[in-house]
Amino acid sequence: MAGLLRMARLSDEEVDRLLGAILPELTGTLRLTKRKVNQVTGWTATVTLPEEHQHRTLRDICTVVSQSGLTDQAKQLATDAFTLLARAEAVVHDKNPEKVHFHEVGALDSILDICLAAKLFTRLAPGRFVVSPLPLADGYVTCAHGVLPVPAPAVLELLEGISVCRFPGNGETITPTAIALLHAFGAVFGGWPDMHVERQALVYGSHDFPNAPNGAIFAFGTAR
Repeated sequence: MAGLLRMARLSDEEVDRLLGAILPELTGTLRLTKRKVNQVTGWTATVTLPEEHQHRTLRDICTVVSQSGLTDQAKQLATDAFTLLARAEAVVHDKNPEKVHFHEVGALDSILDICLAAKLFTRLAPGRFVVSPLPLADGYVTCAHGVLPVPAPAVLELLEGISVCRFPGNGETITPTAIALLHAFGAVFGGWPDMHVERQALVYGSHDFPNAPNGAIFAFGTAR
């Protein structure tokens, strides 16, 4: 999220307007702040949300998206991402996608992440979206279903068509939400494309891994 926000170059007031268009209670919940890792300054998205214990179905979430103030294109991308998540969870739990009850994914933070990412992506409107291979690690993660190995089962279900590489650490590095968004946004995988860089950003996650950076580089520009 921090990378897309830096590419879009929005003020706090503009971010608040976009969040309020998704759900009024999201207004003022996200700020882009500086974070230093190994003495190198980058950016991170800091989110402060009220607690929510509601579990939502895919239909519930699609209703939230359809009733939001997002553009039609952003609504479609967000709906596509949530649908992919529901299908992955359905396979993992041997259910119909319509019967899946989202826990973490149904919470306000994931609605914020997916809907705001969809809005920012359509605002930037890249002709080509290139992503380096995703770093995958070993280890485990604790979630609503208990302790699970990583990559988590829903991540495994979404990995087809995704390029990956080894991450020199242990723990969750890629979430189902992230992969669902990459699929919805039509990402292609590879090295740096030939381009004229117009904007760039170094962004960090909230967790620090020993001997491995938890960050990403974003660049936006025109083809050369």
